[in-house]
Amino acid sequence: MSETNRRQILKLAAAAAAAGATLAPGAARAAEAAVDTGSVEGGAVRFPTWTAPTERPAAPPPAPLPPGERVGFAVLGLGRLALEEILPAFGEAKKARLVALVSGTPDKAKLVARQHGIAPEAVYGYGDWDRIKADPAIQAVYVVTPNALHREAVVAAAAAGKHVLCEKPMATSVADCQAMIDACAAAKRHLMIAYRCQYEPYNRAVQELVRDGRHGRALLYDAVNTQNMAAPTQWRFVKSLAGGGALPDIGLYCLNGARFITGEEPVEVFGHTYSTPGDPRFREVEEQVTFTMRFPSGFVANCAASYGLHENRRLGIGLPGAAVAFDNAFAYTGQRLQVAQRDGQAETVVDRRLAAKNQFALELDHMAECILTGRRPRTPGEEGLADQRIMDAIYRSAETGQPVALPKVDGLDTTRGPALDAA
Repeated sequence: MSETNRRQILKLAAAAAAAGATLAPGAARAAEAAVDTGSVEGGAVRFPTWTAPTERPAAPPPAPLPPGERVGFAVLGLGRLALEEILPAFGEAKKARLVALVSGTPDKAKLVARQHGIAPEAVYGYGDWDRIKADPAIQAVYVVTPNALHREAVVAAAAAGKHVLCEKPMATSVADCQAMIDACAAAKRHLMIAYRCQYEPYNRAVQELVRDGRHGRALLYDAVNTQNMAAPTQWRFVKSLAGGGALPDIGLYCLNGARFITGEEPVEVFGHTYSTPGDPRFREVEEQVTFTMRFPSGFVANCAASYGLHENRRLGIGLPGAAVAFDNAFAYTGQRLQVAQRDGQAETVVDRRLAAKNQFALELDHMAECILTGRRPRTPGEEGLADQRIMDAIYRSAETGQPVALPKVDGLDTTRGPALDAA
């Protein structure tokens, strides 16, 4: 059947259905097929709803940009995070594509390039900025090096005319964070910090639940992020590379989560650090950190992070009308969100189930969209700078044993770009 004939049958089928007429078998089959063939609308394929109103509606089909129209990224630093999470995420991204690798280990870089279809001439060393600058396929550089090396890479990438997506923590000092912001601003390039949780659907659902006021004003936040680390020679245990221990690596998720969910900035922090005496892992950095943040609205965040405890990544939020329990809140996968509330004479616990999405692909696509449209990233350099200032205050508090006051900031989301579209 030609496309023209198929369309004519579908129109006849629709008209006959509206008139209550009975279709010939061929026309009936064509009408039924419309539910499965869909139609093109706004540059995407759309399908009519095929499930009953009692069922969760299906998401629309993916609408990726053609490969040649996607934003080209070079990934700088081929450690565990890059190889295990970031490079595979390009396979799920719709607006970003991997076009180059930058590494200080040539043999590894060549192997990884072959695995991911990267041409040999698109494999660079850390000092190859002139060649990177001259490569038009590279529009953005994703910096995935140890924390203290972020500034050097970000400044160099901006000078090469590339936009920059930088892993968290942004750097190891306020001065480095500001220098990175200034370099990208001077080059008129975007700088985005990879706060993946701010793009993840469950975390965004918690933010919406808290901010829309349906259960009253949130007052208490309890967050834990722990993992039992080994290998004392790993760079995360070297202060000159990491900047600190549990706080900047995994405690940062608890800190940033409270700011992200409420949109507020803390006015006071009170911190405490601890390391097991004699443990070779913690000669230079803290094993454990606990801290409390107080916010202008009265919201209080109690946070704990440790490098010496079994993996536990959860948060809870207390509201007058509900209690929120969020398991695996800071993990790559496995999020589970429960909301307990009154249901007449009973207490109901609602298990909210959302479609899982790759957090790294989501942040890559957001960065790509910002480059394509000129939009300011939701998590720009200013977001990372704010966290660095708060972490510095937590360390000062831990040293003195006293709370540290922070300047009051009016308004919400003052360090972030425009709100994301609905999930």
